[in-house]
Amino acid sequence: MKVFMAVCMLAVAVRLAAAIVVPSAAPCALTVGFYNGKCGNVSVESVVYDTVKAFLDADKSKGAALVRLLFHDCFVNGCDGSILLDNSTTNPSPEKFAGANLGIAGLDVIDAVKAKLETACPGVVSCADIVVFAGRDASRYMSNGGVNFDVPAGRLDGIVSSSVDAQNTLPDSKADIGKLIANFAAKGFTPEELVILSGAHSIGKAHCSNFDDRLTAPDSEINADYRDNVLSKTCKSAPNPTLANNIRDIDAATLGDLASYVVPAVGGDYLDNSYYKNNKNNLVLFNSDWALVGSNATLQHVNEYAENGTLWNIDFAQALVKLSKLAMPAGSVGQIRKTCRAINY
Repeated sequence: MKVFMAVCMLAVAVRLAAAIVVPSAAPCALTVGFYNGKCGNVSVESVVYDTVKAFLDADKSKGAALVRLLFHDCFVNGCDGSILLDNSTTNPSPEKFAGANLGIAGLDVIDAVKAKLETACPGVVSCADIVVFAGRDASRYMSNGGVNFDVPAGRLDGIVSSSVDAQNTLPDSKADIGKLIANFAAKGFTPEELVILSGAHSIGKAHCSNFDDRLTAPDSEINADYRDNVLSKTCKSAPNPTLANNIRDIDAATLGDLASYVVPAVGGDYLDNSYYKNNKNNLVLFNSDWALVGSNATLQHVNEYAENGTLWNIDFAQALVKLSKLAMPAGSVGQIRKTCRAINY
C-alpha cells in the first residue's frame, strides 16, 4: 500500500494511482463547509441530502438505519467509515459481522451517494463524512426538521475494521446502568448524553435476540401486557424476528388492549421524545432503555425530555455533533476510499 505523507488539506486535493493514505488519528480540525469549492460546481452536502431523501421517500425505515449507522461507526474507533467495510484478506472479520451490528442497514444509501460524488469529483469525499452527513440528514427527515444542525467534516476513511472491536465497544442492549454509564464515559459522554442519545430508540426495529431478556423481566420493570402479549408472542412467531423499538409503531392488532394507550405518529417511525414518555410507563424494548429510570443520574433527564420535546431535539443535535467528532485512535492511517466497502490498495 502506498503511503502519502501529507496534511489534511492535501489529502482531499491529491489522488495517487493507488490510494491516499494519511498517517494520523485526527491531524487537523474538522470544519463546517469543509467541501465548499472542492467538488467543482457540485454541492457535496446537497448530493447527500437529495440522495438520502429519495431513499427515505421510498422506504422510511432506512432513516433509522442511517442514524444507527452513524452511531455504530463513530463509537468504534472513531468516525472512520469502518462499519462499511466488507470482509477481505486485510479485514477478514469486519465490524458489520459483530453481533452488536446485527441488522445493520443503510449501506446501499451510502454506496449511492459515494458513486455520485466519485463521478463528480473523484477522490475528494470520504465515506466517513458521507456516513455523518447521511445520519444528520436522516435525523432531520425522521424528525420533520426538528433535529437540524450543521456538522463539521474533513474525516478520513480508516483501513481497519474488526468485529471484535465492535462487539467489545458498542453498548449492550442488555446492560445495566452502571455498565452503560461507564461505556459512554469511556468515549467522553456524560450520563445526560447517554440519555439523550438513547432517544434515537424512538425509531427503528430490533431483533428478538437483543431484547429476549425482557421476556422474563418482573412487572416492576416492564408492563406485563407489553411483555407477555407483544414481546413474547413476537419472539415465538419466527426465528429471531424483529419488532419496532417504539410501541407507538407496532400495529394495533399486535398491541391489542395496549393500543388505546398509544398515540400514533403521522406516518409512523417518527424521531421524537416519545421514547422518554414510554420509558416512564415501562413500555420500552431494551433493558438498557429501562435502566435509565433506575438511577437518579439518568432518571432526572428521562423526566426532563419526556416533558420537553423541543429541548431534546436541540440536545440530540448537539450530542450527534459531539459523536461525529470522535477521532480514529492515535497512530491510525486514513485514506479517501474509491468505494466505501473496500480499502484502497
